Amino acid sequence: MKNTKGKLTKSKNMEETITFQVNGKQVELKIDPTQTLLWVLRNNLGLTGTKFGCGIGFCGSCTVLIDNEAVRSCSVTVGEVKGKSVVTIEGLGKEGELHPVQKAFIEHDAMQCGFCTPGMVMNAAGLLINNPSVTREEIITGMNDNLCRCGAHVRIIDAVEAAAKEMKGGK
Repeated sequence: MKNTKGKLTKSKNMEETITFQVNGKQVELKIDPTQTLLWVLRNNLGLTGTKFGCGIGFCGSCTVLIDNEAVRSCSVTVGEVKGKSVVTIEGLGKEGELHPVQKAFIEHDAMQCGFCTPGMVMNAAGLLINNPSVTREEIITGMNDNLCRCGAHVRIIDAVEAAAKEMKGGK
């Protein structure tokens, strides 16, 4: 909508109440449903672990879990998560304990600058939730679309493989 000076402004009637879960807690926001989930998480909810990378869903830095599926939050609107469960890097571990993927990333030194790490961890967690008996080849394929400029991919694959083993009880 344009104001009298021809500038774009937000209309109050573009906002709606969106209710969804974030990291196990119910959230209700009166917000423009077309805003990207990434910016709502960062700006409205203060969850800055989810990173802005490319803004077009290519790099994976903004990956979160939506109903246990790894999704690029820069490519999803907040309106699309209405009634769903969203998990960010801040909510992946439970009760002060790191998630097995987070632990494995630390143990395998699978992060250098750390910028891609939250998206990598979330993508790996989604992969292992949906395929607990994942093979090394499936890990490589599943992690291929998350980009790391530092070149830690081999350590990342090793970390995901170790996390898969731990999540299956060490078998």
